[in-house]
Amino acid sequence: MAAASEGGRALPSAWKWVEIAPGVLLCGAITAAAMGLEGVEAALLGRAWIEALVLAILVGAAVRSFWTPGGLWLPGIRFSAKFLLEVAVVLLGATLSASALAAAGLPMLAGIAAVVAVALTASYWLGRLFGLPRRMAVLIACGNSICGNSAIAAVAPVIGAESKDVAASIAFTAVLGVAVVLILPFIALALHMTPQAYGVLAGLTVYAVPQVLAATAPISSLSAQVGTLVKLVRVLMLGPVVLLLSLFAGRLRAEPDTGESTIKVGETPPGTKPRLHQLLPWFIIGFVALAAARSAGAIPQAALRPASELADWLTILSMAALGLGVDVRTVAKAGMSVTSVVTLSLLVLGLVAFLLIRLLAL
Repeated sequence: MAAASEGGRALPSAWKWVEIAPGVLLCGAITAAAMGLEGVEAALLGRAWIEALVLAILVGAAVRSFWTPGGLWLPGIRFSAKFLLEVAVVLLGATLSASALAAAGLPMLAGIAAVVAVALTASYWLGRLFGLPRRMAVLIACGNSICGNSAIAAVAPVIGAESKDVAASIAFTAVLGVAVVLILPFIALALHMTPQAYGVLAGLTVYAVPQVLAATAPISSLSAQVGTLVKLVRVLMLGPVVLLLSLFAGRLRAEPDTGESTIKVGETPPGTKPRLHQLLPWFIIGFVALAAARSAGAIPQAALRPASELADWLTILSMAALGLGVDVRTVAKAGMSVTSVVTLSLLVLGLVAFLLIRLLAL
């Protein structure tokens, strides 16, 4: 059963709601379970160390291990994995504002951009050195260098990443991200870093904004403020990176699959020449438009939080769909290589961040 398309994207109107409903409801149930588990985790441990986004993949993959969805479920699962994720990427644009750029100052802005560029390049080539496919190497590079799970989810539909690659990238970066939050304060104390310097280090190395707060709050309020600002500027790098990837995505999309995967985030036949709408997908245009509108003050303040929450919810729903397309045995095969690449990439990021701190004399 093929999905109708217009301009290279799946449209809600192209699907019969009766056909997609079972799969979407299944993904919704997994999403609810993941959010419930996150709540239980927070109640028992004081905070949610594993986010609902990661839990959705794990629960979906667990279901897939015992049961393979048939034709009744696949249309809705594919719809959730592709179109709803693209909508989430568009809404993510409303959460980014250029005001953070002005607040950071030109030297810090240039330094953050340089750190992201170096980390992206190093992470990608480490992935290739360890034999990872190009798309997976790009996912890990973007996740490590920019903003973890959110970057991986935003980049996946641009490069046509496969569900097993997305799941493995998010799973391993999530585990390492928790480790960074726990270890980083001890590094700051051991090196006698100033609160401002530590804030910069945390903002450049920790994956998510809440994790930055968790890593910096034990040190000082100044560290938390500086870390959050640096992290927000780092997140703003996602826009230019995604745009560049969309322009050079043809080669990545043409790379043949190397393993079993039932769900793909963006589908382009191998070996085909990308068209204009594939070089600059509709959701990237939407992302940039909303980011520009937010920066210009055209989006009401009251609408920003609902947009962010809806983007989070749709992303989790999409991750549940991707989890349902993952064969755990296929992901396990890449375990050691992915772990090595993620760990070494994070070490490179940390070293470059230390260099920036020295250059800025913090």
